[in-house]
Amino acid sequence: MEHADLDAMIDRLAEQAPVDELALQRLKKRRLALRDMIARLEATTEPDDLA
Repeated sequence: MEHADLDAMIDRLAEQAPVDELALQRLKKRRLALRDMIARLEATTEPDDLA
């Protein structure tokens, strides 16, 4: 849910004139960190297919 909220905030910020590049970059980094955390959590909860 937080990832979707960040997407919406990034879209709104990118549409504003003038664009605040620093704020946009920070939001994108935060979104990427969340995406990485989600991927790690999914990797630990999915069973291995080695069996």
